[in-house]
Amino acid sequence: MRIGLVTDTHIPSTIQHLWDEVRDVFTGVDLILHGGDIVTPRVLDWLEQIAPTLAAEGNNDGGWHDPRMQPVHWLDLEGWRLVMLHDMEPEERPIARLQEVYLKGQQADIMITGHTHYERLDYRDGVLQINTGSATHPHLWSTRLGTVGLLDLAPGKITARIVSLGDSPELPNPGQELFFDLETHQAQQAAASASSTPPD
Repeated sequence: MRIGLVTDTHIPSTIQHLWDEVRDVFTGVDLILHGGDIVTPRVLDWLEQIAPTLAAEGNNDGGWHDPRMQPVHWLDLEGWRLVMLHDMEPEERPIARLQEVYLKGQQADIMITGHTHYERLDYRDGVLQINTGSATHPHLWSTRLGTVGLLDLAPGKITARIVSLGDSPELPNPGQELFFDLETHQAQQAAASASSTPPD
C-alpha cells in the first residue's frame, strides 16, 4: 500500500491552488494523508481527485467542518498502527513522553505530524516519526515549492521517503530528501550488534 503524505499547504494564503508537482508525486497512491493547516476544504477536494484523503485538523483550520478532517486519526493498515495529528512539538522528546502527552498513552508504530514546516524522518524506540515539512512554505521561507512524502506499507515492511518538489524560479527549495527502510535499518542494527559481541 502506498500513501501520499502532505502537510501545511496554507491555501489560499500561500497560493490559490496546490502545485501540479504534488499530483505528479502522488500519482498511483492508494490514500493521501494531510497533516493539517489546510485552511480551505477545496485542498481536500483537489487531493480526492487523486486518491481518498484524510486530514488532521491544524491550528489554522478553525471555522469550518469536513468529515475527512479530525483532530486525530488512528489507522490500522497492513499490520501497522498509524496515528496522524497536526502538532507534537517538540518532536525530539522521548517517544514515551510524546505518547503520554499527545496520545493519552496509546502506542503507534508510525506517527505522522506537521506544523513545524521542517521535514523529519526519524526511527526511535520502534516508532517511525514522519513530518513532511510544508509543500508550499518550506522551513517557513516565502511561498515556494517544498516537500511531500511517500509511505509504502506491507506486512513487516515500511519504506518512507521525503520528496522534494523541486525549485521555484529563482527560489531554492530548502527541503531535504530523506529515506527510511525498516528492513535495511534492522539489518544494520543486527550487524552492529553482532560486531560488538565478543567472540566465545
